[in-house]
Amino acid sequence: MKTLLRAACRATLAATLGASALAAHAAGAYPTKPITLVVGYTAGGSVDLVARSIAPELGKRLGQSVVIENLGGAGGTIGAQKVVKAEADGYTLLLGSGSEVSIARLTNPAVRYDGEKDLAPITFVGTQPMVLVGKLALPASDAAALIALAKKQPGQLSYASSGVGTPLNLAGELIKQQGGVNITHVPYKGASAMSTDLLGGQIDLAVMVLSSALPHIQAGRVRAYGLTEAKRSAVAPNVPALAETPALKGVDMGVWFGLMAPAATPKPVVERLNTEMQAVLAMPDVRRKLAEAGVDVKPGAPAEFAAFVRRETGRYRTIVQAANIRE
Repeated sequence: MKTLLRAACRATLAATLGASALAAHAAGAYPTKPITLVVGYTAGGSVDLVARSIAPELGKRLGQSVVIENLGGAGGTIGAQKVVKAEADGYTLLLGSGSEVSIARLTNPAVRYDGEKDLAPITFVGTQPMVLVGKLALPASDAAALIALAKKQPGQLSYASSGVGTPLNLAGELIKQQGGVNITHVPYKGASAMSTDLLGGQIDLAVMVLSSALPHIQAGRVRAYGLTEAKRSAVAPNVPALAETPALKGVDMGVWFGLMAPAATPKPVVERLNTEMQAVLAMPDVRRKLAEAGVDVKPGAPAEFAAFVRRETGRYRTIVQAANIRE
């Protein structure tokens, strides 16, 4: 019996060491072919901008091309679903954001994957603030006056977002919850139509990502009431944070970005990707491109990124439940 037990132990140990050796070998050889970086949105948006800022330099460091694949639609979930189902070998990655990773499954029962369980966090890239803007004809010069106006006219003011269950929608509902006001949500299918109607005066307010709204703010075509993050942005220092208004002091939400892979991706591959991503995000040219778009670069390791996603998902859940947001 003892002989059999010793033989079984030796076989188990050999199998374990063999698997570890194979994983180490795979990581050492990785990558041996081009890598696909999936973006769950069409070209030109904020997630796509971040992807195109990092992909060329990441490819140089890995010695293989990093090819961006835009799979727009369904709030980013089509792209995320492709990565969730992909082979966990490090050759199909996701430039993820809060919308498809966390919010989608909270607002849409049709979303079957769980971003926290089915995706492996690699590197946290950073956050970009959203901004509440309004048409110039509104008789409210700042956020405090806007809240007062909304309280006098419950349900009569409208705010637009790029769709139900998007970070823009959640930020708008957070503003309503913090300010104790009733403002009607008008969902759009994209930023372009939303901007057109705001500039034309068809809607009163809109929540937009800062990079999309900034040209209109700088040209004086819309009024900026405040950023959704708790501090001002270096790219728009004259735009206050909504949290500077006492009634909105609890408003602190940005759009976040991070590199992710299928959940079962080998740890050595994840660590290699994180090491190279940290180096890319330290490059002055990359940081400049991201900063010009209003992205606050905060590179983090996989464990830090995972903890961040858990915290954000909890915050999203609270807002979604309070506002009863459903797609």
